[in-house]
Amino acid sequence: MAWFPKLLKGTFILRKYPKYRVASSCICFADYCSGTLPKPVSAAGKASQLGTAQGDLQGHQQKETGVSVPSPEETPQVSFDQAIAEEVKDHLRHLKDEIVSHWIGPEGRPLHEVLMEQAKVIWRFRGKEDLAKWTVTSDKTIGGRSEVFLKMGKNNQSALLYGTLSSQAPQDGESSRGGYCAMMSKVPRGFLERKKFYDWSQFNTLYLRVRGDGRPWMVNIKQDTDLVQRSNQMYSYFMFTRGGPYWQDVKIPFSKFFFSNQGRVRDVQHQLLLDKISSIGFTLADKVDGPFFLEIDFIGVFTDPAHTEEFAYENSPELNPGLFK
Repeated sequence: MAWFPKLLKGTFILRKYPKYRVASSCICFADYCSGTLPKPVSAAGKASQLGTAQGDLQGHQQKETGVSVPSPEETPQVSFDQAIAEEVKDHLRHLKDEIVSHWIGPEGRPLHEVLMEQAKVIWRFRGKEDLAKWTVTSDKTIGGRSEVFLKMGKNNQSALLYGTLSSQAPQDGESSRGGYCAMMSKVPRGFLERKKFYDWSQFNTLYLRVRGDGRPWMVNIKQDTDLVQRSNQMYSYFMFTRGGPYWQDVKIPFSKFFFSNQGRVRDVQHQLLLDKISSIGFTLADKVDGPFFLEIDFIGVFTDPAHTEEFAYENSPELNPGLFK
């Protein structure tokens, strides 16, 4: 068991100091990774140039909140005993939540109440702990010039995703295009870092309350049905923001999401399995250079009784003969 304390210490350091995590490479609009970009000092000045409407939304006087990243001069001082204690405490908390969910019901509620609910809020943004469940990335990880940041909105009642999009390709002699920014939820974890999933099988529609600057976004959903998660495969659909100061309710049936692999829409389409959802994300890649912002109030799911469509896309026998046997 001598390896167990070392494993716990390593996990603690990676959590506490995300600077030492290795950022994955990203290609195209849908293949985003899990790195978090540090915010430069001049980011507030850049954000103020997004316009008066955006200034009213994000509040220039509000202190930005993001993931804390140590400076290169700082040397992490980690106590071995403290690392073990905090890591064990965190795992015991996950174990307690799983026991309560098994014997009482999900989130401590009776199972019959959960099964009867018609709508459910999955993510809302009311504090730093809510931002910690998300990561942001851009083509800057592969040499591009796009920048993206995530902070709390005005009065801590929303999340504000903002930055600058640049379609200039990286000067590495390999990449032929750039220009994407993305926000992605972290995969939920249970006891001993076991991956958990969201079960949305009793719902048929994704429900979001957002306001943006008129740009189109891709909403991406990942499912994990294998032992090894396929990071390049996901289901996507379009979300068009109207611009202006007013909130808009976006309702997207799950039957509309199309299957893609490595950023390309596949000829053979598969229906999204709602009982093992691992994460959701938003990607901007409209090839329009300049500042952008997207403010999110909440992300949830609900059951629309008027929507009866099971799957919006067809498969021909020539493309997938196995579906027609």
